[in-house]
Amino acid sequence: MSRRALHGSVMSIVFLTIGAWTVPKAFAQIEGGSLDPNSIPKYEDQKLVIPPAMPKTASGRVDYYEIAVRQFEQQILPDGFPETTVWSYGSVNHPGTVLEGGTFNYPAFTIEATFMRPVRVKWMNELVNDPVACFHSPSPSPTDCEFLPHILPVDQTLHWANPPGGEEDRDMRPEDLAVTPGTYTGPVPMVPHLHGGHNAQESDGFAEAWYLPAASNIPAGFATEGTWYAPFKGIFQDKFGVVWEPGTATFQYQNDQRAGTFWYHDHTLGMTRVNVYAGPAGFYLLRRGPGDLPAPVLPGPAPTVGSDPFGKFYEIPIAIQDRSFNDDGSLFYPGTRAFFDEFGGPYIPFSDVSPIWNPEFFGNTMVVNGRTWPQLEVEPRRYRLRFLNGCNSRFLLLKLATDNTPEDGSIDDGDYAAVSLPFWQIAAEGGFLPAPVNLDQLLMGLAERADVIVDFGAIATSLGLETGDAIYLVNQGPDEPFGGGTPFFGCSEPSEPPPPPDCFEPSDPGTTGQVMKFTLVDLASRDTSLDPARLRLPAFRPLGPASNTRQVSLNEAASTVEGFDGPIAALLGTMNGDEPTPLAWDDDITENPAFNSIEVWEIYNFTEDAHPIHIHEIQFQVVDRQPFEVEDGEIQLGDSRGPEIWETGFKDTVIAYPGEVTRVRGLFDLLGLYVWHCHIVEHEDNEMMRPLCVGPLQDCEPPPQ
Repeated sequence: MSRRALHGSVMSIVFLTIGAWTVPKAFAQIEGGSLDPNSIPKYEDQKLVIPPAMPKTASGRVDYYEIAVRQFEQQILPDGFPETTVWSYGSVNHPGTVLEGGTFNYPAFTIEATFMRPVRVKWMNELVNDPVACFHSPSPSPTDCEFLPHILPVDQTLHWANPPGGEEDRDMRPEDLAVTPGTYTGPVPMVPHLHGGHNAQESDGFAEAWYLPAASNIPAGFATEGTWYAPFKGIFQDKFGVVWEPGTATFQYQNDQRAGTFWYHDHTLGMTRVNVYAGPAGFYLLRRGPGDLPAPVLPGPAPTVGSDPFGKFYEIPIAIQDRSFNDDGSLFYPGTRAFFDEFGGPYIPFSDVSPIWNPEFFGNTMVVNGRTWPQLEVEPRRYRLRFLNGCNSRFLLLKLATDNTPEDGSIDDGDYAAVSLPFWQIAAEGGFLPAPVNLDQLLMGLAERADVIVDFGAIATSLGLETGDAIYLVNQGPDEPFGGGTPFFGCSEPSEPPPPPDCFEPSDPGTTGQVMKFTLVDLASRDTSLDPARLRLPAFRPLGPASNTRQVSLNEAASTVEGFDGPIAALLGTMNGDEPTPLAWDDDITENPAFNSIEVWEIYNFTEDAHPIHIHEIQFQVVDRQPFEVEDGEIQLGDSRGPEIWETGFKDTVIAYPGEVTRVRGLFDLLGLYVWHCHIVEHEDNEMMRPLCVGPLQDCEPPPQ
């Protein structure tokens, strides 16, 4: 018996396992929208935007914010190109975009938090025609409050929030379909999640706790909130005496964990891929406490409230995303499954293939802090760069390289392939590593963060660089699903011998292989930060022994359409001996750690792709990885290897490679209902997410419909 029956599902699923048969890997369709990425100028006219700190609404024992998500226009492409319609967050007390003196920006301003000082945020869904007039004036007109439809195509055949289903059929696949539905044009549900936070269940941003804007024209019969919105609303009111108003939710973040780099983004069931692609995301930086270092030791300062977004800072958050655009400046995101693998139907309900959902999506343009291919002037001194992989499906393999072809602004792969400049990683998602790590490349799965120090002075001295010279951040990750291995240059050329089995073709060096440019300028201030080679990071205490080992699986589902075996879903599951048991979102809860228990999770990947696995509520340690093969129905394990040197601290997202068991150890010290999922958001949105209940199972059962 499932937690809730799957209505209208036509998913006659065939599951793929290693050692059996597999779906051929689908390559990225990076043609993208109608705007040719090669026509977009790089660097010179695009200064890096450095988001300031989000202003508070009130301060006291709790830092209080009122933050809304709104639609607006932003210059993401260079000047002379059209503006782009995006969504993002901002302070309702400081309306308008950055250029208008306001706080609404893509990516959102950074929430600066302090250890053991709670942050409370009233999150407002203000996706209506005129949010200021509608929600913040005494006499709004009905047209001011009419909802805005999604700016991207939404597939209504997935297991999604489904407001048109009403209260009875919300958070389900639509039932009794007579025709293939088109894209959803109704009011947009939203619910924010603080990724990396250690927060109570009612403030986690559970995927079924979404809410619509309090619009004037919500169609009759629509559900205005998700299944878990009302239960969490009641819990929050009992705890804090705060009532959630329609179109809003108030969350409290306790900040009782190690200092670290977190981020907030939408987490709506079955819609995360399009909601986040539209723009709503921002950094959340937790500082101070026993797990932090005093400011002079590390490069700084960082931006503060009211900072100039183009000012001079030595600690900079950097969100890297891939996007595609149309000639009119609008974001492109595929509106048909045919974009992925040319399958033109029939679609649900006449087959098991969704009409719009793409198993992965790769943009053909790199966007950093909301601008395509920006440049930043840097002095010959140390900088602290907090990186986030905010892409939908793209793994990043980042390197620093010098420019050998400045005439056309491009970097030939042969030039930068052989040159990798050094930097230091000091922290991952869960705070500082046990010791700084000297690296020459940075592998980042989706949603992973890396806190690094780059010494541009040392680089300039070693290479003889002068003022005006450039250093580039380049990407050698693939323009396709990532399965591990290393980049192999020229392996697609017919004249080349077959590439090694563990290699991949790197990104297009003229577009997605380039990320941003650092231009050297004269030293303007004294660098008081310490040489990272001499840094002593805060004491690191590993978790103790586990009381339970849990085996889970990563799986892929193939279509049963005759002559077509493309993927139709990705799923999590459990292990039954040597056999994976794939499970859907609504199947019974199987991950049920005891309160305050330490568990080791063994993650068996039976797919061809690497998956970044995120477990809510906890920061975990990577134990090891171990290859496996399936022979005659039995799993044969190979030699295990320890975590990568940059994975030796606490993390909340881990790369699980194909054909391997990835083991992580975590402490489950918060009661309640959470989730774990793949952070390839196209996967997360189509069944590769499962509920996680800490403590008594009966406390995590959904309320009656």
